[in-house]
Amino acid sequence: MTELIANARMYAVTPEAEAAWRALLTHVSEEADVPLRYLPYPAPAPLEDFWRRADLGCVLMCGYPIAARLADVTPIVAPIPAADWAQGRALYRTDFVVRKDSRFNTLVETFTGRFGWTVPHSHSGFNAPRHHLLRYRKAGEARLFASVARDLVTARRVLDCVTAGEIDVGPLDAFWHYLLRLHRPELVTDIRVIESTELAPMPAFVAGPGMPLEVVARLQGAFAQARHAPWFADVARPLAISGFAPVTRESFSLTLRWRDAALAAGYPAPE
Repeated sequence: MTELIANARMYAVTPEAEAAWRALLTHVSEEADVPLRYLPYPAPAPLEDFWRRADLGCVLMCGYPIAARLADVTPIVAPIPAADWAQGRALYRTDFVVRKDSRFNTLVETFTGRFGWTVPHSHSGFNAPRHHLLRYRKAGEARLFASVARDLVTARRVLDCVTAGEIDVGPLDAFWHYLLRLHRPELVTDIRVIESTELAPMPAFVAGPGMPLEVVARLQGAFAQARHAPWFADVARPLAISGFAPVTRESFSLTLRWRDAALAAGYPAPE
């Protein structure tokens, strides 16, 4: 088999977190007998290019582009966050955050300010907030916010823009936010959450189109058994996960329904 790569860039919020993902994937690789080479891919390099690589073995990918077929991949499993809001399932949401000292206390109040989003293929940074904001639009209204910062690319850039006062409110992947609060609490002491979206399917580890289904099944089995392994607690703690759930492309169909609802309402972007 051609050498395959592994990566967890989406939730490698700090070097410590990335080291834990790397350790987890090494254990899974060994127990599934599927050789994987961890390949770092730091931001802001475009993830959409990375996801199109033919040698993907086990790489985290957002569910929205999985459903939209941005890349030809085979979903394997999704992590189950240990956060209470995940309800013990492979679900996450988007937090709308403002500075702690912001004059805004509700999301509606921020409409007089400046919003920012990440990239159009992101669920947490674009599709989920767009769907959530639909409830506040009036018929024929072009946009909600006074101004918008577009293409901020990463959750970290959104966070930095909020804390620097460059935008008044922005969307943060709640699991990314949870991990950052765990590993670098000093980076989030100056923000607060004023609203969150509904839950949606978690990003998943995916394989490239050339991986045989039998190999995918071995990886799924290794992930499923991971929570029972003696090594799991040591990697699960810094990753704030309780296990993994098997997924298919259809697992992420909700993201397309949210997209279609927004487009049908004439609201192509969260603005």
